[in-house]
Amino acid sequence: MQISRRQTLQTAAAAALGGALTACGSQDGARSAPRTDHAVTAAARTAGRRRLPEETHPHAATYMAWPTRQIWGPAAAGVRDDIARIARAIAEFEPVTLLANERDVPAARRACGFGVEVLPIPVDDLWMRDSGPVFVLGPDGVAGVDLNFNGWGNKQEHGRDRHVARALLGHAGIPRITAPITAEGGALETDGRGTLLATESSLVTDNRNRGRSRTDIERALRDLFGVTRVIWVKGVRGKDITDYHIDALARFAEPGVVVMSTPAAGAPRTAFTAAYEQARTVIEGSVDARGKRLEVVELPEPLHIGRHGDGFLACYVNYYVANGAVIMPCYGDKKADSRAAATVRDLYPGRKVVQLPLDHLGEGGGGIHCATQQRPEAG
Repeated sequence: MQISRRQTLQTAAAAALGGALTACGSQDGARSAPRTDHAVTAAARTAGRRRLPEETHPHAATYMAWPTRQIWGPAAAGVRDDIARIARAIAEFEPVTLLANERDVPAARRACGFGVEVLPIPVDDLWMRDSGPVFVLGPDGVAGVDLNFNGWGNKQEHGRDRHVARALLGHAGIPRITAPITAEGGALETDGRGTLLATESSLVTDNRNRGRSRTDIERALRDLFGVTRVIWVKGVRGKDITDYHIDALARFAEPGVVVMSTPAAGAPRTAFTAAYEQARTVIEGSVDARGKRLEVVELPEPLHIGRHGDGFLACYVNYYVANGAVIMPCYGDKKADSRAAATVRDLYPGRKVVQLPLDHLGEGGGGIHCATQQRPEAG
């Protein structure tokens, strides 16, 4: 996973980025200012009153977004096929709402079919895990945390995407909590029982949280998401646009069990190999919020994926847990695909495992989890 994720697909957009960021009021390397209109401030709550639920908690809906030609250029058609395939697959198990620019609504509806609601809300890109709100549960029901999306540290145009969380929550009538930090949903992985996994490379960084220490950021995470134990791994800066989100590295299958994206045997050694090794050492030596030592389950990456760019994300752990199912990728490496499905089936007994090809989406450096965001059922 080299520096890529839609960055290499948009040279024209990159040339115009400086002016776009200035027009949005963002400064290079600075955190986007939190918005406070009609929002519940994090300071108004006491830690623990709200919690970030595990992904296996029942969902009320899944949110996705429609790719734009502005970002994806000539690759947009193929990526739209992938997104529509994912939306249709999830819609077999739970409601799906897809956000799209108004002019793209008819095409999105045709591609996704009647089982997917298409909502005219402006978007730049498809990565709803990062631009959308992160939903939390509390005594007063569901709320959405707006993490002040700034294009992964001002690496990509985000004039529309920075408003997605607020627009979606407003449309749904869900209270909005403005975070005191800048982050993305893909940077957060929880067991739903008070433990959070995160990479330092994607949070403790000047392009998102200038001047804030890891302690400062951890305090905000504890308050926002009701966690009591944050396990930090180093990650990798500057090799992909996200600065290595945790959801491409390690996921909680259940409390106490972490499934890790493991380099394939025979794969060339990269900066991500070293990051995996460091993360595995940390995770295997850690205990969760309940004091239970963490168990690691390997989910080896495929080795034979055909002709793809250097930034192609071939990562099984970037799956999405829906109601009654796990939606995960396949890459054409039959042995690795079959082994990955069997592992996930064992990790999520009683859920149907659905594998989907991602030949186009993966070229943007992301996967199924990156393209989705769940809204939990209240309670």
